[in-house]
Amino acid sequence: MATVDARPIIASGAEPFGEIMAAVGALEEGEELVVLAPFEPVPLEGVLSSQGFTYETEDLGGGDWRVTFRRPS
Repeated sequence: MATVDARPIIASGAEPFGEIMAAVGALEEGEELVVLAPFEPVPLEGVLSSQGFTYETEDLGGGDWRVTFRRPS
C-alpha cells in the first residue's frame, strides 16, 4: 500500500495531482493507494474511477479525508 498525504502539499499552495498519479502508476494489480486530503477529492475519485479503480472514503473530521483507492486485479 502506498500513501500520499496531499494536505501539506495543498497547504503550501502546490498541486498534488502529479505526485498522486505517479504513485498510481507505481501500483501493482490489487494494490491500494491511500490519499489524505483536506477535503473529499471528488475530481480525483472521478479520474481514478474512469481508470477502473474502486475507492472508499472516510471523513476523518476537522475537514480531513482519507480515500483508499484499489487498483483492479
